[in-house]
Amino acid sequence: MAHEPPPGITVTVPRLVLGDTLLFADLSCRLPAGRWTCLLGPSGVGKTTFLRLIAGLVEGGEAIADDGRPLTGRIALMAQQDLLLPWLDVLGNTLLGYRLRGSPDGRLPELERRARRLLSRLGLGHRLTARPAELSGGMRQRVALARTLMEERPVVLMDEPFSALDAISRHRLQEVAAGLLDRHTVLLVTHSPLEALRLGHRILVMGGQPASLREIPVPPGSPPRQPGDPALLALEAELLEELAASDARTEEAWASTVP
Repeated sequence: MAHEPPPGITVTVPRLVLGDTLLFADLSCRLPAGRWTCLLGPSGVGKTTFLRLIAGLVEGGEAIADDGRPLTGRIALMAQQDLLLPWLDVLGNTLLGYRLRGSPDGRLPELERRARRLLSRLGLGHRLTARPAELSGGMRQRVALARTLMEERPVVLMDEPFSALDAISRHRLQEVAAGLLDRHTVLLVTHSPLEALRLGHRILVMGGQPASLREIPVPPGSPPRQPGDPALLALEAELLEELAASDARTEEAWASTVP
């Protein structure tokens, strides 16, 4: 989907305070070019803030592309909330970015054809004229995913993009997203160890306060991996243990700040 080579990204955060909480101090991380990095950790540890920092929506650190070019205009962000406009239908919300930027009318027919094909792959081909109020939570999330994919940016940041989906839809859309975002630089925030192990070329667990990152081994083979793979299942148990330890470290750090 991307029209340019995806960059690797180096993120450095000397110090970031949110409210009265020191979230990050001397934190650094590199997102490898053209690969999926999956980020897990307990709620409230700073995963969403880290993602928003890379997107340029939070101050306190910097994200630098390894090709030396600015990241402005090269990132697509899918937030936890679907942020659909209630007065637009499914197709209109999917094409919202292009309409807001004033894409030439000559491009709209081709963009609409591409959006229709994408929405069909995401299981929404029969709901193109539906308004958000007529959709389930999972359907709304799929529209938000389609809008993100339509942007065709080389860097994609997604915050729990499959969380509202049922198990079968989640499995299928993971495979669709992995195919469409192959060779993109992706940061996926998720609470699902299985999802991270299926999709990640690299897996990071965030924990503590200020938060630190720990890398977890990934199963062999290329994503999307089969969930019944014995190697994947063995690592899922290990990852669950690491998440439990991360949660304990974070709770202990929070408790130490309470008077």
